[in-house]
Amino acid sequence: MTKLKRTIGFGGLISLGAGGVIGSSWIYTNSQFFKAYGAGGEIFGLIIAAILAVMVSLSFAELSTIFTKSGGEVVYAYAAFGKRGALFAGWALIGAYLSILAFFVTASSLLIAYLFPEIATGPAYSFAGVKVHFWELIIGVSITLLVFGINYFGARLTGNVQLVLLMGLLILGATLVIVGFTQGQLDHFWPAFYSHQNSLSSTIRFVLPAMTFLTGWESVAIMAEEAHLNKRLIGKVVVFSIVIAAGYYILVLMSSALIFPWKQTATLTMGTIDAFKAAGFPLLGTFAFIISFLGLATSFLTLFAATPRLIFALARGRMLPAGLAKVHPKYGTPTNALWLVLVLVLGIGWLGKGALIYFLDIGGFLIALAWSFNALSLFKIRRAHPELKAGFHVKHPIFPAIGGLFAFSVAALTLIPGTPISLVWPYEYVVLGIWMILGVIGFLTSRHAKPAPDDFLGETRQSSSKSR
Repeated sequence: MTKLKRTIGFGGLISLGAGGVIGSSWIYTNSQFFKAYGAGGEIFGLIIAAILAVMVSLSFAELSTIFTKSGGEVVYAYAAFGKRGALFAGWALIGAYLSILAFFVTASSLLIAYLFPEIATGPAYSFAGVKVHFWELIIGVSITLLVFGINYFGARLTGNVQLVLLMGLLILGATLVIVGFTQGQLDHFWPAFYSHQNSLSSTIRFVLPAMTFLTGWESVAIMAEEAHLNKRLIGKVVVFSIVIAAGYYILVLMSSALIFPWKQTATLTMGTIDAFKAAGFPLLGTFAFIISFLGLATSFLTLFAATPRLIFALARGRMLPAGLAKVHPKYGTPTNALWLVLVLVLGIGWLGKGALIYFLDIGGFLIALAWSFNALSLFKIRRAHPELKAGFHVKHPIFPAIGGLFAFSVAALTLIPGTPISLVWPYEYVVLGIWMILGVIGFLTSRHAKPAPDDFLGETRQSSSKSR
């Protein structure tokens, strides 16, 4: 059985998209980012990244209404460039998602340790100069297993859980924004940079980690096969998801910069959480803390749902071992792919909090690469198959083109040493190199496999024959 069940409704799908973007670390690491880039660097960088993401999302929105098959960009790239394109796109997104999921393993225990400091004591090991205590790791692994279990028992359950969590996020976030904007002061935020900083380079430098913060909405396209919605609405959900999440990020971070001087927040431990407490709103500091938990849960759930679907799509298209395309007969989930993701996430998740920047940077690079490639796939498919009709049609293709070009430029600059957004030498280059080598091995071992089955692209399978 290789057919997934259509069990996700509108609320579940938009919750997976928007909730998958709204993560955890952004609300407490803004103290670190304020210190490194200034409040302006983080907030303005997020705005630029959000505009970029919306532009890129247009290509996903259109293609998701032509090819409503599990795997999203894997399927689009196959239609445009054949097996090589599908492997390239899938490997980039899988690598990006795994890097974020690996961070979540110990990020969950980091939040719990804020309430119960005793778990951050006792036996420990170090990575990148940061200790990971065994109790922290045990808690993180336990939460990872819980997320795995929710995903294992079906997309409907995952979507319903996400909907409840997203509603909590929106209510708590709205409270912070209202208080921050009504009780805060503009001179707490402005000037938005340190006097010694270059405002432009600081802003551009934050675009890379911001792209990691803004990922997860692609899950709408990846899980389109399981959505019980008309095609046009699926395309709209793709775009709405990033708009909702980006607006949430920007407004909540801005409220923390208004309620308490950002330069002082930069010296605190838990960013927005401590900022509201220091400003005399301890209850809202607790709200921000709860947001971090809910955000971790929503992102964790969404990316843990999307990653095995990418693997499943590659396997169903005969680009990975066929066993990874197995679907549970009762729950309709890609069980073997889910188990593989669990093993991979736990296998690298032990690196801990010291790998935060590494995970964000590598994830940002791979996301930029995947976004730019999807925009290219849209133009290739439009040119090669003008007869295909999309439920969601982009009237002005210049916008996804600009988004794709910008994303590619960001990806290229990360590989060039000495630029404001270069990867960290040597660690991030080594990890990226290993992932690329694994991708090449995957391609070489599958290049003699049979072509993808006729139904790989769904109703439009016959129109892609020229590309294979």
